[in-house]
Amino acid sequence: MPASDLDLLTDAAREAGEIALRFWRKDPQAWEKSDGAGPVSEADLAVNAHLEQVLRAARPHYGWLSEESADEPARLDAEHCFILDPIDGTRAFLAGQDGFSHSLAIATGNRITAAVVHLPARGLTYLAHSEGPALLNGKPMTPADSALDGARVLTGKPSLDPVFWRGVVPPVRREFRPSLAWRLCLVAQGQFNAALSTRAAWEWDIAAGSLIAERAGCLATELSGRPLRFNTARALCDGLVVAPPGLHRQMIAGLGPAGSA
Repeated sequence: MPASDLDLLTDAAREAGEIALRFWRKDPQAWEKSDGAGPVSEADLAVNAHLEQVLRAARPHYGWLSEESADEPARLDAEHCFILDPIDGTRAFLAGQDGFSHSLAIATGNRITAAVVHLPARGLTYLAHSEGPALLNGKPMTPADSALDGARVLTGKPSLDPVFWRGVVPPVRREFRPSLAWRLCLVAQGQFNAALSTRAAWEWDIAAGSLIAERAGCLATELSGRPLRFNTARALCDGLVVAPPGLHRQMIAGLGPAGSA
């Protein structure tokens, strides 16, 4: 079952990329969502509509959770649920940058069992299912463990506020990428040592990337170290720490009360 679900997600992600590239760098219509939820564009909605049509036709009994769809409480009772972000990194997409992705996952119960993160403008396809390795364009990936001091960490500036750490903020080398799903894949790939979010993370942003990172050999948890759970009523995780086991332990130990709340 996971492998066939993975094939379905992979085909759908590539089709999503073809749709997105028709709008990319062509000044698509865009507007701000309510409640400061960020921008959305006609490209996001076109990709979402296509994915919903294709995926739900293929798996009509699966639940549905997408950033660009109204939430359906019935998903909570489904054995399997699609969890996806049609375009992760919409601001980058609208700016003509190539670091946007399509993040597609399937949850079985509260765990992710199939995942694809596709960056069409870069020709990158990351994927994994719960019984196999994490692959980038068909090749296995290996993460890069590190000591916390000097680790290359993908995170926003607020994560290095002293309020989130016990004692001194570790001297990490901070970098950033616009797509959260891609950040997790870059850790799986070994291009960076860790990804960190001290803010609550939407499930659709991290569902696919978390499984890919785990199948590559990383640990992916909430800030407290608790396991990630998906297809929840809130559709939110309480922060995110993704890293190889040794570094992950150091990060969890270093995060202070504000980070573990």
